[in-house]
Amino acid sequence: MNPILTSISLLVISNVFMTFAWYAHLKELNSAPWFVAAVLSWLGASFEYMFQVPANRIGYTVLNVGQLKIIQEIITLSIFVPFAVFYLKEPLKLDYLWAGLCMVGAVYFMFRD
Repeated sequence: MNPILTSISLLVISNVFMTFAWYAHLKELNSAPWFVAAVLSWLGASFEYMFQVPANRIGYTVLNVGQLKIIQEIITLSIFVPFAVFYLKEPLKLDYLWAGLCMVGAVYFMFRD
């Protein structure tokens, strides 16, 4: 399989775990002590790394670190916005669109020759 597609696929899976590890406790564990949320979040984040590390290693065979990072950020925003809106019930704001457009610019600068 293409290393870029493999890396992106693994980063998507990693990001789902990351988003839940970083933010689901705000909804699910808001009455628990912070250290309980921290430990459970850390356990979820450990699954993130099982996908993130190989994703970056595979991606680094054909991309530079800056390109890998901006791909990660695009994936993060793409997963975070639906998570925030549908799971956390946050309002959908135009600010997400503006942030995405800024990231399009970042992609341009990271991938231009």
